[in-house]
Amino acid sequence: MFYLMLFWDYLKQYFKTRFAYRMDFINGIFSDFIFQVTNLVFILVVFQHTSFLKGWSRDEIIFIYGFFLVPYAVFSTFFNLWQFQEKYIIKGEMDRVLTRPAHNLFQVMLETMDPQSLVGAVTGILIMAYAALHMGLAIAWYDPIIFILLVLSSALVYGGVYVAIAALGFFSDSKTGISPMIWNIQNYGRYPVNIYNKAIRILLTWILPFAFVGIYPAAYFLRRQEYYVYTMLTPVIGIVFFIIGIAVWNIGVKNYRGAGS
Repeated sequence: MFYLMLFWDYLKQYFKTRFAYRMDFINGIFSDFIFQVTNLVFILVVFQHTSFLKGWSRDEIIFIYGFFLVPYAVFSTFFNLWQFQEKYIIKGEMDRVLTRPAHNLFQVMLETMDPQSLVGAVTGILIMAYAALHMGLAIAWYDPIIFILLVLSSALVYGGVYVAIAALGFFSDSKTGISPMIWNIQNYGRYPVNIYNKAIRILLTWILPFAFVGIYPAAYFLRRQEYYVYTMLTPVIGIVFFIIGIAVWNIGVKNYRGAGS
């Protein structure tokens, strides 16, 4: 109950702050939408020159991209850790966080959360609906439940990876770290893994498992039975990598020695 009340208080403060500058809030939503549409246009341009990509149709690729956007939006809302190293390590904000009773990671998540990012989930669902209608996909009554489970599991994959990467800041004084490189790698997860070579498939499945935020969970709704085993593994991978991320974070906190004078 303490953590729920804390979350609610931070959420109210977020919207008070954002609505104080309404146009800035609206412009942020609009720019996110344009960015997502630009990526969709790229997929459409590719399919102007080919009907299939390694056995995948245009609408299947669009559906996977739509799914990819949903867990990413959930992740971006609650794990907005892009500026963690500069703000909390270099500028010493972590010292303040560690003096408070709530868990330090939960506090950082609350202070950096960005509910505006959830607009990306709406865009993703609309893109999925468009592709599903074109393919005539049948939706069972339990599919929405499975969808929510897979989205949350995929968000945990994102969370685990980026919490661990943010925790590396406790051992380094670099402003950016390796987050930009990982962000570029994660975008490979919005395409079917069989279009890549074996090394990249292993990377995206078992090392930086971004295939579990796109193709593998989306394959269930596309009725691609050859990927069903990976679909069922998505919750397991999400939990395992999130636990790893928390463990790396806790080690980093123990290593933290403060901002100094």
